[in-house]
Amino acid sequence: MSAVLRHLQQRRSILVRCSHHLRRHHQQFVHSKLVLGIETTCDDTGAAVMDESGRVLGERLHTQKRIHAKNGGIIPILAQDLHRQFIDPVVQGAIQDAGIEIKDLSAVALSTMPGLPLSLKVGLEYTKDMLQRHPHLPLIPIHHMEAHALTVRMVESVEFPFLVLLVSGGNCILAVARGVGDFLVLGTTWDDAPGEAFDKIARRLKLQHHPDCLGLSGGQAVEKMAEGGDYRLLMERSIPMSRHRDCNFSFSGLKNLTNWLIQHHEVAQGIPKSDSRHLHTVRDIAAAFQHKVAQHLVTRLGRAMLYCQMTGLIPEERQTLVVSGGVASNQYIRKALDYATSRFQYSLVCPPLELCTDNGVMIAWAGVERLKLGVGFADDPQAIRYEPKVPLGENISDQVREANIKIRRIKFW
Repeated sequence: MSAVLRHLQQRRSILVRCSHHLRRHHQQFVHSKLVLGIETTCDDTGAAVMDESGRVLGERLHTQKRIHAKNGGIIPILAQDLHRQFIDPVVQGAIQDAGIEIKDLSAVALSTMPGLPLSLKVGLEYTKDMLQRHPHLPLIPIHHMEAHALTVRMVESVEFPFLVLLVSGGNCILAVARGVGDFLVLGTTWDDAPGEAFDKIARRLKLQHHPDCLGLSGGQAVEKMAEGGDYRLLMERSIPMSRHRDCNFSFSGLKNLTNWLIQHHEVAQGIPKSDSRHLHTVRDIAAAFQHKVAQHLVTRLGRAMLYCQMTGLIPEERQTLVVSGGVASNQYIRKALDYATSRFQYSLVCPPLELCTDNGVMIAWAGVERLKLGVGFADDPQAIRYEPKVPLGENISDQVREANIKIRRIKFW
């Protein structure tokens, strides 16, 4: 009997120590400033709780990529329905994983711009409803692309100013980040974004039905098919906007050129348009398109680096390029950019792959950056509106064009 009592006493002692331990941790969380980040700009529903040091306490993410991959692209109304279905379990799950309650939060950071209107609407409506029930919580509206730009500072010691290339499904922006909320845009896309072009080429090649690409996004499918492909199919074709001495981008012409190449090979091989995935040269076409995208990015980037050296926008002793956004996870493009940066004595820094695509962590971190500076809070959270198209900062692309910087083709392989 005494052995049983000793066992019970030991278990009680352990439980008491665990209880004290949990209380201490909870008190630490309460005294530390905590930010909840919510992301619904496109096809990912994300949420994360982060403390002011950048430590992620809880995170949840629901991605719709597999569903949209089956449809060959994002259907906005479907994306909205899926956001509505999963936003509450995602947000509540992140809070639960952090071991806190909503009252312990210091602020809520929400991506309100830019993005798909129907997706942005879900995140804003949900957040406003939460803040009505918890009026003590301030709201920090976040520019989605700035969040991509700042994410690297959570994991690397990157000081302002730095050059940043943001490449995603909806944007392509080349800018100088001078501080939180302070960006000089050197160039942006005139038409399609790179991720959008990847998706359209993947659909044209019917890669969503290819056995090697099942469940992959358009960009992932093209990258997968390009492995081992011959990229020289379009070598004789010029790089987009080669006569424009600026840092703007255009992927529409490159997409059209690749569509022409696909049609040419379909006719030559006697394969109907509806079955493009059976082209003998499908891997070569994917590789050629991916290579041209990398060439275009590298050329505009090279001009931007020369412009920053000419104008002193970035100190020579710490020239850094940050590359982020969904397309930044493409390893072929990363290697090409790494080669270009080393040629111009720049250091290339990228967030971890899991933070390149949309997520709640990057929104929470952008909120932490503002929280620490005491800026960016909404005066009236209920009056905030989502904004599908918002520039990242001051556009100085005309000044870059006026500098008339000539740059030779950068051969990276």
